[in-house]
Amino acid sequence: MSSDADRSRVQRAALRVGLLVSAASALIVAGGVGILIAVLVSSARPDGHPDGDEGRGEGGHGLGAPDGDRFVVDLDHILPWVIGLGILGVLLLGVVAWVAARRAVHPLAEALRAQRAFVSDASHELRTPLTTLTSRIQILERRRSRGEPIDDTITELRRDARVLDEVLTDMLLTAEGTATPGDRCVVSEAVEAARRTIEPLAAEAGVTVRAETPDGLFAALPAVTLTRLCVALLDNAVQHAPAGSEVTIDARADTGGVAVRVSDAGPGIAPADADRIFERFARAGEAGRRRGFGLGLALVREAAQRHGGSIRIESTSARGTTFLLRLPGA
Repeated sequence: MSSDADRSRVQRAALRVGLLVSAASALIVAGGVGILIAVLVSSARPDGHPDGDEGRGEGGHGLGAPDGDRFVVDLDHILPWVIGLGILGVLLLGVVAWVAARRAVHPLAEALRAQRAFVSDASHELRTPLTTLTSRIQILERRRSRGEPIDDTITELRRDARVLDEVLTDMLLTAEGTATPGDRCVVSEAVEAARRTIEPLAAEAGVTVRAETPDGLFAALPAVTLTRLCVALLDNAVQHAPAGSEVTIDARADTGGVAVRVSDAGPGIAPADADRIFERFARAGEAGRRRGFGLGLALVREAAQRHGGSIRIESTSARGTTFLLRLPGA
């Protein structure tokens, strides 16, 4: 959203607050005056003296037309009403101002919440591509020092940099709500891109990543988004897989959609953790190699639901865990 749009929203909010407070003030004043007039009329009594001076008495005041009947109003009776109405008016105006202020700052609170969410999401989403980039740079340095060919590694570095740019662009489009609807992608290409992204991290952990995806399978979401989902699931699996084991990602057509399964040979997920593992900042223990912030699976669920899909734990035991990601086909 541009700064002009933000400024326009702030101006509209200020105008709404001003109009609301003004209208409420007018109604409160009109109501107070009406009540005061009603009290005056109901408490006034005939003076009984044409000149009005002898019959007012102490604490009274005469009302009436110059040539008509005059009435006496007891100030001791009216004064508490005036004070009470004044206090009530101030309290009502305070309540109106409080309600108006809450309505005015609600968009600001939502903007701050969205900003914090984007910062935390971006920090998590970019962590794996940046770690992969660092690992490839280290591989490049080792190969160069040994005099080994480095052309393939440079190609992979370029691809990693492109993936990093695509992930950031996809996150910005999603945050702005301008993601293009109706996109579709080749599932095998997105899965392979995710496997290659996670491969350096898996190699460091001594874990093999294997992908099984048939050709000609399409999903109704952007390729970079599917790659992000698969990277997050593979990253989670690699973190919990023991050294020397294998992590598999398998995609198949499934009742008009696409089913992506990611399996590992880790220790499994406790029943208590299975109920909250897809919540933000929820950690299922700290059995992984890298300390996480409880965002990966939550982001997968949010992105999958945004594109009409779902994510769940298909099975878990001491022999490993399988996550099932369902997406609409294209």
